[in-house]
Amino acid sequence: MPKNSKSKKNNDGKRDFLIISTYAMAGIGAASVAWPLIDQMNPAADTLALASTEVDLSSLEEGQSITVTWRGKPVFVRHRTPEEIKLAKEVSLDEMRHPETDEERVSNEKFIVLVGVCTHLGCVPLGQKSGDVKGQYGGWFCPCHGSHYDHSGRIRKGPAPTNLEVPSYKFLSDNIIKIG
Repeated sequence: MPKNSKSKKNNDGKRDFLIISTYAMAGIGAASVAWPLIDQMNPAADTLALASTEVDLSSLEEGQSITVTWRGKPVFVRHRTPEEIKLAKEVSLDEMRHPETDEERVSNEKFIVLVGVCTHLGCVPLGQKSGDVKGQYGGWFCPCHGSHYDHSGRIRKGPAPTNLEVPSYKFLSDNIIKIG
């Protein structure tokens, strides 16, 4: 075996090792730079604290509504009267633009929980206070462009394309709900 051939194999092995080592170090360097950039996109601690909220409904009497803030948005909670529940259940799905039954929108028929943002342009509809205009269907009314929602927060008239959003929520007890 010529002397030159053995020396060439050693150089090839050293070169392969150097190339692999260089790529490995470049990968580690890129990851160490990318990690803080990606990590800073996670929500801040104060935002995570708003991820869920608990609401006590014990002081809410039939026909009353409250507005709470969740993730920076108003959330409407209404203790519905038996008449409101009856009207919400009797509506024919054929009459609706975005058909959903009342049962699909509530987990306890006495209470309706909705994100209080009109699905047309993001206004806050009227209907939470006793003196507010509640619209043609007795639920909520967005005066900006005339969207009318019923007792279940379903769009019935006006330019809004979909029903008021129902946030994820669950009853922790008979009178406490956790939104989010």
